[in-house]
Formats: sequence, structure tokens, C-alpha cells
Amino acid sequence: MSQIIDLSLPHQNFASEPFPPSISHTTHEEGARRLALLAKIDPTDFEDGMALASDQVNASTHSGTHVDAPWHFGPTVNGEPAKTIDQVPLEWCYGNGVILDMRHLDQGSEISAEDVKQALQKINHTLKEGDIVLIQTGADKFWGTTKYLPAQSGLGMEATEYILDQGVKVIGIDGWGLDRPVAKMAEAYHDTHDKKSLWPSHFYGRQREYLQIEKMANLDQLPSPTGFKVCCFPIKIERGSAGWTRAVAILED
Repeated sequence: MSQIIDLSLPHQNFASEPFPPSISHTTHEEGARRLALLAKIDPTDFEDGMALASDQVNASTHSGTHVDAPWHFGPTVNGEPAKTIDQVPLEWCYGNGVILDMRHLDQGSEISAEDVKQALQKINHTLKEGDIVLIQTGADKFWGTTKYLPAQSGLGMEATEYILDQGVKVIGIDGWGLDRPVAKMAEAYHDTHDKKSLWPSHFYGRQREYLQIEKMANLDQLPSPTGFKVCCFPIKIERGSAGWTRAVAILED
């Protein structure tokens, strides 16, 4: 028997992200009026004057829990055309999950390759091809508040490179993005004027092909950092830079 744990945040109005979706809901009574026009009948012809509820969503593909395609990072990967979300192999989006706990780091910290190695050593795990690595920062606990965006730590370029070197194709995180909070990256850039300070893990995707799952949640509900499957199939959007996903962990008896 399987146990399924939801690793996703909702799409909602006034979400605590820079570009939240706008969602409107049509009631069953409104649905009766709309379908009555379509069918050329009277709304009262429906039982109890009610038909079908529906919703209208105006949102970025990067709102809520979603999967970033290589195209999001740049038009090419190592000189080859970058895949859009509808071109991503679905095999990448189902695999063995591995949680790397970074909750001991200060908010806004850059996660180093050494941090990754220490986290793997702590759980006695060696990354292998097909693993889906999930970075746990604890930021999801601040969802719905102004503390959410700055709450996470984020992968540096060297840490991203190290993970991908092990054959990994998908990296997820329970924060707004895989990189550090924007304010921290901007601060580093103003101090050094080094362009590599800006979204380093994202832009590393111009050299190496991989996917990111952003705005995950509930990693603390997993009983173990390994021993479960992750499923994160993205919505198929033609030429999309990302696709929403209901990311879940699957535990087998």
C-alpha cells in the first residue's frame, strides 16, 4: 500500500510571491446561467437552478509549485537548443527522492558544494543517476507571510555543479527559487560587480541541462530523507519555460 505526501503549495490570490496569480470562481448558479446561454435553455431548467462551477486563473507558469524547464535559464544549453517544458522527458520527473537538510544555515546563505557533501554524509547517501534532490530550508513554513521570500538559503553554482555531476537531472527546493533570496544576490552584486552573483544556479543551466522544482513544501513530513519516490510531472504548455506541478512523495510499504 502506498502513502502519498503532498509537497506542493497552492495557487491562490494574494500569495506571498512577487507575481501571484489572480483567480476568480464561478458559482453553480452562475454556471447555470452560462450553460443556459450555450444550450439555449433557461437556467431554471437545471435541477435546483444549479449547473457547473468553474474557475478562471490568470497566472505565470512560475507561480505556485512548478518545474522550470531548461529554456527558462537561456535559449541554449552548452550550444544546443534548450528544451521547453513540453519537450522535457517525463522520465526525469519521477525518481528516487533525496532530502538535503540545510535548515541549520542562516537565512539568505549560499549553499556550498561542501554543505551538500556534508548533508549527504550525514544521511549516508551517495547520489546516483535519476535521483531527485530536494533542498530543505524550512522557508515553506513562512508561506502566506512577508517573511517567506527572504527565509531560504539557496544553492551556489559550485553546489549545483556538484549535484549535477552525480547524474542528477532534477533539483527541488522549499523556497521561492533555487538561488539565494534576491536581496542577498543584489547585495553581493553591488559589492563585487560580479555578474555570477546573480541567479548562479539558474544560469548554470546554460551549461548543464537540468530542471528545478520551486516552491515545494512539507519536506518535514517525510519519515526519512531517502526511501521514497518523487513525482513532479509538469503541465504540458507548448513552448513553456515552466509548468505547474502537484509534486508529491510516494512511500511504499
